[in-house]
Amino acid sequence: MGSQSSPATGLEYLLGLDGNIEVQNDAGYWVKMEVASVPATAERPHGIRYSLTLHAPDNTRLIGFDNAHGVKPVGSRFKHAGKIFPYDHRHRHPLDVGVLYEFDTAYQLVSDFYAEVDRVLKEISP
Repeated sequence: MGSQSSPATGLEYLLGLDGNIEVQNDAGYWVKMEVASVPATAERPHGIRYSLTLHAPDNTRLIGFDNAHGVKPVGSRFKHAGKIFPYDHRHRHPLDVGVLYEFDTAYQLVSDFYAEVDRVLKEISP
């Protein structure tokens, strides 16, 4: 992946993954990556829009890391009314609406995503 100390290189690497579809095992589980450069905003301060997902052979999304929408922290719905939240989050299972994910670097995002892919695949077929 190159030098992990360079945020610019990490973003270039992540942007280079756009459109990748990778088969993960003989059972047909696969990963899809969509990444694009966007203007930096409060919701996407790192200037990228991304969706990294693991799918079952029947195309069901099992997990994902993305920044398509904001996710409120756990707690009272009234406590967070009217606030804008960062969009970075992850889905831990198919029915998960998302939990906050703290984006650090592009390298860390890819590393965290593949660690989660490995965890899920080990649970599915030990």
